[in-house]
Amino acid sequence: MTLLAGLFGRLRTPRLSDPAAFAAFLAAQGAFVAQKTVMDYCGVKLGVNWQKAQAEPVFAGLLADCRWRVYFAAQGDVAAMAESWLRPLVPGREARLAVALAAIAREAVARAEVPARLTGEAEAAREGFAVRLAQRQLAAPRPANALPLDAGAVLLETLPIHPDLRKGERASILGGLRMHIVSAQQEMERRFEAVPLAEVLVGSTG
Repeated sequence: MTLLAGLFGRLRTPRLSDPAAFAAFLAAQGAFVAQKTVMDYCGVKLGVNWQKAQAEPVFAGLLADCRWRVYFAAQGDVAAMAESWLRPLVPGREARLAVALAAIAREAVARAEVPARLTGEAEAAREGFAVRLAQRQLAAPRPANALPLDAGAVLLETLPIHPDLRKGERASILGGLRMHIVSAQQEMERRFEAVPLAEVLVGSTG
């Protein structure tokens, strides 16, 4: 028993408190949530016609725009997820935490290779992250399974499947988005050490 405990202890990866690693994680999760949610739904909906649809210029353009627009919102949702997780650990310094996380979200979108036609929307999203996180702090922190998701409305508005063809599917579409946000939170909690990470983030804002 002692031998096995020692072996598993050596194999367990230490949780991180590095803000650069955390920023990279949040950036990747925002992209993953958007990509996975949109592509999974469209793939299932179109079935055997999925590959053909992606080769059609009109559909491909609508699909790309949907993925980008959902990404802008999802990056903010991922930042809000992190804010809710870390906020209870920094009483009295919540505003600093929001500033730090908004900066991470802004940088993630700034580094993304956004198409020229969507640069205005990308900039609007970047400018809105700080305001949205400040607004979130007017309510109690919520876990990922209850967190309001800005990406939901964007997803329903921009999916390249006509609304008449997805009647009755609102719950399942939004459920897919929610599932990926919940998975992102689980992975965040697995990878990162919350207390020292929170301290570093609030300290980074001066």
